[in-house]
Amino acid sequence: MYKILDPCSGSRMFYFDKNSQSVLYGDIRKERHKLCDGRNLEILPDIVFDYKNLPFKNNTFKLVVLDPPHLIKCGDKSWLYKKYGRLGFDWKNDIRKCFSECFRVLENNGVLIFKWSERQIKTQDILNLIQQKPIFGHTSGRHSYNHWMCFMKNT
Repeated sequence: MYKILDPCSGSRMFYFDKNSQSVLYGDIRKERHKLCDGRNLEILPDIVFDYKNLPFKNNTFKLVVLDPPHLIKCGDKSWLYKKYGRLGFDWKNDIRKCFSECFRVLENNGVLIFKWSERQIKTQDILNLIQQKPIFGHTSGRHSYNHWMCFMKNT
């Protein structure tokens, strides 16, 4: 049985083992693309679902890895859209629902690892939308746009 949920797995970019039997890879998309540099991009989740309405019982997973789309401005045919997806018009409510659902399916004392790239939306704007507060975090990337945070579900 799966212990880890990734509800926005995309092409599983940051995984060392892209086929780990511990992880349930989910996404709203299932598609293949040829990128402008000739590489193949495959978004092939184990299950297709919307992260705002997860099809799992409460307290199901020990760990949730959450790397949702972080872009609001990119073209429908752009490589950015194909690779990372895009937030919708009502992205603030979508992010709220996403976090709520992820915490719902997380076991008591379970951990949520959250990754956010603040190229278009500041990390603090995301944290202001949600009820949970991170325990710790770290910035990364060449320009420190990426933020990794750890949350724990306490009951």
